[in-house]
Amino acid sequence: MKFSTLLASCSALTLATPAFAEEPTPDQDNHAQPSDQIVVTAAFERNRQDIISGVSVIQGEELTQALRPTLGETLNRTPGVSATSFGPNASRPVLRGLQGERVRILTDGVGAFDVSNTSADHAVVINPLLAERIEVLRGPATLLYGSSAIGGVVNVIDKRIPRVIPDEIAHVDMLASYGSASNERSIGGAVDVPVGDKFVVHADGSYLKTGNQRIGDYVLAPSARLTALANAGTETEDQLAEGIDFAASAGLRGKLPNSAAETWTAGVGAALITDTGNLGIAYSHYDSLYGIPVRYAIRPGEEQEGPRLDVAQDRLDLRAEVQTGGSLIQSIKARAGFASYRHFELEPDGGIGTAFYNKGLEGRVELVQADRGPWKGASGVQYFSRDFNVIGDEAFLPKNSTQQLGVFTLQQLDFGALKLEGGARYEHTVLEARPLLDQTQFFSGKRTFDTVSGSVGASYGFTPDWRFGVNLSRTVRAPSAEELFANGPHAGTQAFEVGSPDFHPERAWGLEAVLRGKGTGYSFEASAYHNWFDNFIFEDLTGAVEDGLPVYQFGQAKARYYGFEVQGNVTLAKLGSVELVADGLADYVHANIVGFGPAPRIPPLRVQGGLGLNGTKVDLRGEVEWSDSQTRTTAFETQTASFTLVNAQLNFRPWGTERPLSFALSANNIFDVDARRHASFLKDFAPLAGRDIRITARASF
Repeated sequence: MKFSTLLASCSALTLATPAFAEEPTPDQDNHAQPSDQIVVTAAFERNRQDIISGVSVIQGEELTQALRPTLGETLNRTPGVSATSFGPNASRPVLRGLQGERVRILTDGVGAFDVSNTSADHAVVINPLLAERIEVLRGPATLLYGSSAIGGVVNVIDKRIPRVIPDEIAHVDMLASYGSASNERSIGGAVDVPVGDKFVVHADGSYLKTGNQRIGDYVLAPSARLTALANAGTETEDQLAEGIDFAASAGLRGKLPNSAAETWTAGVGAALITDTGNLGIAYSHYDSLYGIPVRYAIRPGEEQEGPRLDVAQDRLDLRAEVQTGGSLIQSIKARAGFASYRHFELEPDGGIGTAFYNKGLEGRVELVQADRGPWKGASGVQYFSRDFNVIGDEAFLPKNSTQQLGVFTLQQLDFGALKLEGGARYEHTVLEARPLLDQTQFFSGKRTFDTVSGSVGASYGFTPDWRFGVNLSRTVRAPSAEELFANGPHAGTQAFEVGSPDFHPERAWGLEAVLRGKGTGYSFEASAYHNWFDNFIFEDLTGAVEDGLPVYQFGQAKARYYGFEVQGNVTLAKLGSVELVADGLADYVHANIVGFGPAPRIPPLRVQGGLGLNGTKVDLRGEVEWSDSQTRTTAFETQTASFTLVNAQLNFRPWGTERPLSFALSANNIFDVDARRHASFLKDFAPLAGRDIRITARASF
């Protein structure tokens, strides 16, 4: 299916609706975003209080304070979310210990069309600077977006395709930020201009430039420093020829070499908006040049890698919606995207070492049912296509393609205190490997999978403000091309990766319980979950060495993941319009692969607490985040020490909430501690940022 075909179909669908009304709807006369209690990542909006699974919404001043150059670092303080932290420029969200192929990253409901799922050193091609809100969702609603969302969905929502017609001559949003740790300078902006009373055009752009990141102590973790110092003077001739010096590497501190970046984006969009439908289209370009922190050699014979990545993507997006007013179907929604992506991994001399090419297409149509008493729901079809190729000395995958067709439904019964929910999804997936003539090491052939997933849940409100829910899911995921067809060196993760074309689908039972409540001056939320995996796909260190890299063989086994998340806040005192508020969160995940031991790169227990003063014009907050040590490790991992970060934040609104201008000032890692995230492949060679003073200004007018 071609993008042009999807565009023509959706256009015809929209224009075939009843005649458009002459007057805009009331919702189009303002620029207000949905409340953080409303979740839009589903076919129909729902109150967050009623969702029978863990969910988080970040927007407004909270998003402004959280903004970082990468999506993973922006979301890292969200309950149940960690990050891959492959240096400051490539960091993908980790949800409940699951990452990569098991977490779907979306932009306004369709995929990002990058290759960040392939490796932790590949950046997510979504710029948080342009985000209006970010939703993190798990449970039954994730079946709307694919079985690869077994860990959850992260949906970044922007305004590139306009949703409302401004009531001004032009509506402008601006954001500028500076961060001291990387000398980070960034600016982003968007403008929406109405053309008549039904049409609006949009343009946006952003620019970010950073230097090498400042860190609190040594580049190498203590265990890596000891190893390097113990081996000082034993460098091989090849290592000496490459300038490798174990003692010099052990002494590096203060700055993280090869961590600078420069990124710019530009986009244009337009939409026809009426009270019975809308049709919009957008084009965007993403361009980035960023460094990957050096993975230093600390033993004789080891290779040392620190490439730069030159990334570019061109993308087209379409969104359409029709309010049919029918007694059976309330609305029809369509969303599609196509992107051409490439990145070059550059050698120290600037030459291209390995090139990655990816063309992706995703389209979905959703039929939202008309409400029938307590019953509401939506069903739809989704198509996904990917053509992926890696060329160069470190090509670890053959040329391959993925085609996937999914049919899904989400249904809900609302009896007031009692709410029931169920979802189901069928997927037909075809993966094909087509290696080049000289790539005889790769599998050549096709694998086809037919999978069915489902979930059911129920919640009961035992008071108007307190609700307890339980959901049960059965998810089946087809293996990815990387897991099936890999057989080559992957320098980014310092591994020679070997997949298996004989893998079976990954299956999981999931059970989750959620308790949410609020009252005068407080709110509370807790969730506990347990996942039982069959045919869980994981990497196993074989002990062999190929091309100077340790061999990691993908395997399948049973696995068990369980954990919890809890968060809450309480108003301790009020003095006029000023409130003293305390808040806190904690999360934990325990993961074990049956017969092998702990699963790799699992975040440890984390506890965070804050105390703030909230006023009309000024908010002041201090917080402490403690991350426990991680001693449950695999044979190829080192343990990670605990750390404590102390942060402070100030929000300033010069004209209060009446005028949309705000400033956010924050001091992060005030005591400059050496902090390393266990979920990171690169944790022993790239700590988190040291002391970082950030200021951000946001305006909307």
